[in-house]
Amino acid sequence: MNLILLHGLGQRSAAWDKTIEHLPENISPAYPDLSKLARGDYNKLYSAFCSYCDGFDMPLDLCGLSLGAVLALNYAVDFPEKVCSVILVAGQYKVAKALMKLQGLIFRLMPEKTFLDMGFDKSDFIALNGSMAGLDFTGKMKNITANVLVAVGERDKPNARAANEISELLGCPLEIVPNSGHEVNIDNPKSLAEMIAAFYERLGLI
Repeated sequence: MNLILLHGLGQRSAAWDKTIEHLPENISPAYPDLSKLARGDYNKLYSAFCSYCDGFDMPLDLCGLSLGAVLALNYAVDFPEKVCSVILVAGQYKVAKALMKLQGLIFRLMPEKTFLDMGFDKSDFIALNGSMAGLDFTGKMKNITANVLVAVGERDKPNARAANEISELLGCPLEIVPNSGHEVNIDNPKSLAEMIAAFYERLGLI
């Protein structure tokens, strides 16, 4: 299998380290630092991600959290023939403009150093966040042919509704990760790794 782990906005690739430690030895994922793929708006990042994926043998197995889940979903609806499976953790399929605007206002009040620690300039980070407003994959969800698993942390109330809706739209299972908020890969990496491994075992990929 060709597994790619995609971290969330505000994280770096190292956010997956603990999860990877708990994965079976026969799973060796790639986990790019998204801030190094592209800066600026979402479209630039997505284009760079598509180019990154071209370097792998197909089909791909994608697992993304938050921003990473949006990228994985976007790729799965655009290139269904290139994707075997998708795990969407704390993902959205419709990005509310009001939420992105509110987050943008909050980010503007935060110090520059906070963003540099995440691999972004403050302006790039705010631009990426704002450019996601209005993304809506509802009309393309029917394109997906991959096996899909949806997951959300039990304390991640802001993303629980979207997780349920994605699960219903795609007719795929929904897993609630215990003792976890939004950043499941940090809050409970062991349970996340076990969930990932169990999903791939059911599919016969490991």
